[in-house]
Amino acid sequence: MGKLDGQIAIVTGAGRGIGRAIAIALAAEGAKVAVNYNSSATAADEVVAQINADAGEERAFAIKANVSDAEQARSLINTVHERWGRLDIMVNNAGITRDRSIRKMNDTDWLDVIQTNLNAVFFCTTAAMQHMTNQKHGRIINISSMNGQTSAFGQANYGASKGGIIAFTKTVALELARFGITVNVVAPGFTMTDMFAKVPEKVQDDIKSRIPLGRFARPEEIAKAVVFLAADADYITGAQINVNGGAYM
Repeated sequence: MGKLDGQIAIVTGAGRGIGRAIAIALAAEGAKVAVNYNSSATAADEVVAQINADAGEERAFAIKANVSDAEQARSLINTVHERWGRLDIMVNNAGITRDRSIRKMNDTDWLDVIQTNLNAVFFCTTAAMQHMTNQKHGRIINISSMNGQTSAFGQANYGASKGGIIAFTKTVALELARFGITVNVVAPGFTMTDMFAKVPEKVQDDIKSRIPLGRFARPEEIAKAVVFLAADADYITGAQINVNGGAYM
C-alpha cells in the first residue's frame, strides 16, 4: 500500500531531471502519473516505461504539451481528467533558463522565461483547480528555486519568474483553502541534473564551497519534498520547503 494509492497526478516537464524524479517518486507511492513533456518525447517514454515496469501495471503515460501556451496547458489538464476521472496532485515543474547579464538580456530572453516558468503555472493551476474544487480536495505543488529567493548573476529573468511563483503560491493558497486544496512551493538549490553536470568542474567546485552541507542535491531529494506535500502535509499551505543544503537560509 502506498501513501498515494488511487490518486491522480500531473507533473509538467517530467521527462528529465527533477521532474523525472518527481514522477517516479509519486508513482512509487501508488499515484497514477501523467508525464508531461514538450520536446523530450524519448526521455518521457523512458520515464513511463520505468514507472510501469516498477509497478507491474500501467501507472503512467506520456503526454505532450507546451505548457507556456495557455490552450495547450489547459488541454493537458482536461485530457488527463477525462482519461482518469479526477485530478489530485498538480506539480508545476516545467522551466527553462536563458541566462545573460541584464545589459545583454533581450526581450525574447525575458519573455520566454517568464512565459514558461511563471505564466505556465497560472495556466495549469487555473485549469487544475476547476476539477479540484469540485472534488473538495487537491494538492498543487509549484517548483520554484533558491534563485527566486536570492540574487544570481545573469538570472534577472529566471529569478523574477521563480520569485513570482512564490508570491503566486501564497495568494492561491489563501483563496483555495476553503475548497480543501493546499498550494505550496518547493525551492531547490543547486541540483545535480544532466544540465548542471555540464557546468565546468571548477565552477561546480566554487559553488559547492558555498553550500554548508558541502554537496549538490540529488533530484530524488527534491522529489521527497514533493511527496511529503502531496501525501502527508494536510495542514500545510502557502508554505515554502527549501531544499538547498543550507545555501540560502
